[in-house]
Amino acid sequence: MSRFELYSPEGMRIDGRRSNELRSFNCNINTHPNASDGSSFIQQGNSKVICLVKGPMDPSYSTNKNGSGAGQSTSIDEPTLNISINYPPFANNDRRKKLTKNDRRLTELSIILTKCFLKTIVLKNYPRTVIDVQVTLLSFDGGLLSACCNAITLALIDAGIALYDYVTAVTVGIYDQVPLLDLCTLEENDLSFITVGIVGDSDKLNLILCEDKLPLDKLERMIGLGIQGCHRLKELMDAKVREVGFDLLNKKQ
Repeated sequence: MSRFELYSPEGMRIDGRRSNELRSFNCNINTHPNASDGSSFIQQGNSKVICLVKGPMDPSYSTNKNGSGAGQSTSIDEPTLNISINYPPFANNDRRKKLTKNDRRLTELSIILTKCFLKTIVLKNYPRTVIDVQVTLLSFDGGLLSACCNAITLALIDAGIALYDYVTAVTVGIYDQVPLLDLCTLEENDLSFITVGIVGDSDKLNLILCEDKLPLDKLERMIGLGIQGCHRLKELMDAKVREVGFDLLNKKQ
């Protein structure tokens, strides 16, 4: 396979994976117990994300009133969810691309994530409260929206906020006739792709984002592969949550 060949005739991608394989995945929760009510760390390939959750709390104590966050509530008796994404300059390999806190791209992603999790949080349990979510990218190598989504899910669980189920997300691209799962930056720059997010072990789509032109007859296969990848991510995330929970239970005993 040549240096710049994204998918070889032998079925190998530029980083040595098959078309239906995820990148290496590592996660942890309760990483910042003194700085937040819930926290998490996600590493998907070379993309690394930290998420901090504060709340539920009284609206007067909300710290995320300005910036790139997106605060939304479905009614006055339900919580306001503020999600902000911080993209420091050192997180990107390309120094020419600098995303500021008020960048339109980050604001759009914050709004998408807010709408996604307002459907997943059990809103009736937190009337007239504020939940602040701060996502920080430490390193970026593709899958920005999916990594943020997975990190927020774990941080909300660590904060004890009731969810209907896990929300997991992954990117899926198309190379010629072959769908590719969990793209890196090199693949995202050259291929059309979508981001798929589902709820738990079901096939229910809670998040889907497509910013490129895609052939309609390939979309179903791409979504199907994305759902399979999300199921695998959910298993890995659930195993980590259970592991941390058992450790805490043993310490109390």
